Amino acid sequence: MIHWLHRCFGRFVLACALILLSHSVFADLPDFTELVENNHKSVVNISTTNGKKPTAGGGSDMPQLDDSPFGEFFRKFLEEQSPGFNEQRFQPQQFDSDSLGSGFIVSDDGYVLTNNHVVDGAEEIIVRLHDRRQFVAELVGKDARSDVAVLKIDASGLPAATIGKSSELKVGEWVLAIGSPFGFDFSVTAGIVSATGRSLPRENYVPFIQTDVAINPGNSGGPLFNLEGEVVGINSQIYSRTGGFMGLSFSIPIEMAIDIADQLKDNGKVSRGWLGVIIQEVTRELAESFEMKTAHGALISRILPESPAANSSLEVGDIIVSFNGQYVDKSSSLPPLVGQVRANKSADVEVIRKGESVKFEVLIGELPGSEELASRDKPETAKTSNKLGIEVAPVDDELRSALSLDAGEGVVVAKVGEGPARMAGIREGDVLTMIDSAHIETVEDFDKAMDGVADGSSIAVLVQRAQGPIFLALTVE
Repeated sequence: MIHWLHRCFGRFVLACALILLSHSVFADLPDFTELVENNHKSVVNISTTNGKKPTAGGGSDMPQLDDSPFGEFFRKFLEEQSPGFNEQRFQPQQFDSDSLGSGFIVSDDGYVLTNNHVVDGAEEIIVRLHDRRQFVAELVGKDARSDVAVLKIDASGLPAATIGKSSELKVGEWVLAIGSPFGFDFSVTAGIVSATGRSLPRENYVPFIQTDVAINPGNSGGPLFNLEGEVVGINSQIYSRTGGFMGLSFSIPIEMAIDIADQLKDNGKVSRGWLGVIIQEVTRELAESFEMKTAHGALISRILPESPAANSSLEVGDIIVSFNGQYVDKSSSLPPLVGQVRANKSADVEVIRKGESVKFEVLIGELPGSEELASRDKPETAKTSNKLGIEVAPVDDELRSALSLDAGEGVVVAKVGEGPARMAGIREGDVLTMIDSAHIETVEDFDKAMDGVADGSSIAVLVQRAQGPIFLALTVE
């Protein structure tokens, strides 16, 4: 009997401990109910009709099937709906299509923020409020580079969202999204901040907030809240191999979105700062060759002609480590910092040049349009010689023209043998324009530069290819 009582008491103690432990764990989890109750009225559903050629699955809020994170999802959807579907034979037709997305009210007189891709090409934009009222919205302005659009509805006394500061977000902090995924109105999902200042391909000017909040088609344009009920971002993109949520969601920082919205309302367009440099990451090997203790900053591999950088003290081979007092950790950190500066304003720049820190001011210009920028960004080339295990020759007129090289710029690699150059990735047809901070215009320049390089030292070589300029790090044997 005593043994039985002892065993029962032990089980009772264990059960109590488990209850207390579970209570302690769940007590630490946030309760989102009050946050949702106080803020869901500022979130709106957005639907559009347009005359564009829609992509497969035409009801998504992403504009292009192949480029969309949800492309595979739509392919599978079409295959399930139409067993005879063949992607190669599929030709979109011209017809009106509905697009579903989300947005949120930023002023009580009817201004609404959403994504550009939600309303891009729309003939009519319908905004539906939490109380089911619907309004035909006016498109005030949109900006494709940041994926932000501003709408205006004819209403007053609306519940506007409280704007917070994404700059104060910390990795690991709880955040919450409200939107209309797949058309399900006012759905709530939560998660944590995974990273800040994230750069995505073709989105160089937006330092995205990365979260693991479940974001799906229809959430685009909706708000990302912190636990104070403040909007800290606009949900914009996901990364996915299947078309569904995989824990990688990206939001536009709210300070950037508000600044863009103000510019669109005031000027009808967005002005971004422009430096006019081609940059690359600083690897550990390159950092060593540039006499840096740690690999950081943005390495300038080319300065575009007739650009703000061309009219400044910046030089090819400079490593920008600070811009307007902001530390530049990676090359992707620089474009958003430059873009925030208004045209014709000066910015303080710190660079590492030949192992020394140099500081000066640069007058920032306005970022040109995509076509003009592409015409300026023509590739260049050069070539090399022997201590590296290569042979070099002068650049002929045909190659110089093809690579848009200035007269007397660089030498071309005619042959690559076994040695440091091959190991570093230098190949025949490369044009060498700089070796260990020395500019190369002739074969004699190359020989002279190589004479000054000590055996066993690490050097950086600037190579011009059809794709553009790139620094390579190599060790001289």
